[in-house]
Amino acid sequence: MVETRHTRRIDAAYRGHGLAPWVLGAVVSVKIAQGLLLLFANDYVVRTADGIPLDAYSPAGARTVRSVCALLGLDRLLFGALAIAVLARYRGKIPAMFVLLLLNDVGRLVILQVFPIVRVGSPPGPTMNLVLLGLMIVGLAMSLWHARRRGRL
Repeated sequence: MVETRHTRRIDAAYRGHGLAPWVLGAVVSVKIAQGLLLLFANDYVVRTADGIPLDAYSPAGARTVRSVCALLGLDRLLFGALAIAVLARYRGKIPAMFVLLLLNDVGRLVILQVFPIVRVGSPPGPTMNLVLLGLMIVGLAMSLWHARRRGRL
């Protein structure tokens, strides 16, 4: 393929603020940990971190809730694997990775407004996810900051 000035390559050239990859790494580390916990300590996480009263459901309903949460854990692991590839090899796409993660989390928040989850008490999971959302917004801004200053995007 002949490269012209209009051809953009996905490579390791990163032009954003130097802290943005670290923010992405921190966010993704937490999301991978969440994914692993949802897969391997599912019952504990669903009851404590998410505050879902599994005892209030029929056995089939509780099993369905656990299954859906495990699927969410798999999604977090797959997003984490993609983010690791971006950090390791395709650093120029760090802003795109932040956008993808933000779209996923904002979409989840919108869905939860339409289909709210009944929770018991004040579980820490939703608060942790809002903290991660804030970090992703800051990380995205940092990943674009130097690129905008130099007139590139």
